[in-house]
Amino acid sequence: MRAVCSFLFLCVCLLPAHVGAQREPAVAPTPPQKGAQQYYVQDGGVTETLESIVIPPKAGAPFTLTLQTEWVKTLYDGGTITSVNQRRIARDSSGRIYQERWFLVPKNGKVESEMTTIQIADPNTHTLYNCFMLQQPKQCVLSNYAPSTSAVYREASPPPGDLKDGRGTALHEDLGKQFIEGLETTGTRDSIIYNPGVFGNDRKVSVEHEFWYSAQLGINLLSIRSDPRFGKQTFRATNVILSEPDPKLFELPEGLQVQDRRSSPSTPPSSVPSTN
Repeated sequence: MRAVCSFLFLCVCLLPAHVGAQREPAVAPTPPQKGAQQYYVQDGGVTETLESIVIPPKAGAPFTLTLQTEWVKTLYDGGTITSVNQRRIARDSSGRIYQERWFLVPKNGKVESEMTTIQIADPNTHTLYNCFMLQQPKQCVLSNYAPSTSAVYREASPPPGDLKDGRGTALHEDLGKQFIEGLETTGTRDSIIYNPGVFGNDRKVSVEHEFWYSAQLGINLLSIRSDPRFGKQTFRATNVILSEPDPKLFELPEGLQVQDRRSSPSTPPSSVPSTN
């Protein structure tokens, strides 16, 4: 008699955009046993990523700042897990953008963060370099970058009122103005209150996004996302300097190989590369 082992993996993903898709589990056969053939399997899971602030390539508004990130997740017993990092961001008068990416690490822990990536975007040449600092050999990937210096990004607030299909209600609040790092900002809070049963919830769930926007720089200097499913994410701009950044920031790190992955070096694409 021959036994047959079959595996059916059905991934149903109704999570928001900032949660990565589930991955298929890796299946590796073991040496045949007596009777049925056996397999070791490892179930897939949800990979979470963090949405950070968006930096448009605005011309004539140079700055350098440090972005402080804090992600607080609440445990079932009421405790919390807090992860933090900080990274440097700069933009020059021509609209070129320099960003660093660092690992999130436990707050007040012994683990030190490491810089994983340097990103350099140029709206004039429509190029984006992602330089991976921990890979061996180290390399920079060159891709297309669509936005021009006239690009302006503002958070799209959902229209207030009832959601479709009785899913819940959207609310919008204007919070007035406050100065952050010496810059005037305008505050907004958008909330979506989901009704029970929308995504398996047994009671109403409120998801909030509060941000404080600087018209001078065209970015949010403070952004707070609160979602009981994923925790509270806070992005705060500090050490803001309103002058030309060091031009050396926009030079590629020495000793890194460049891989050109542009779809067409002479023509920018219609979409914007997504980074977190």
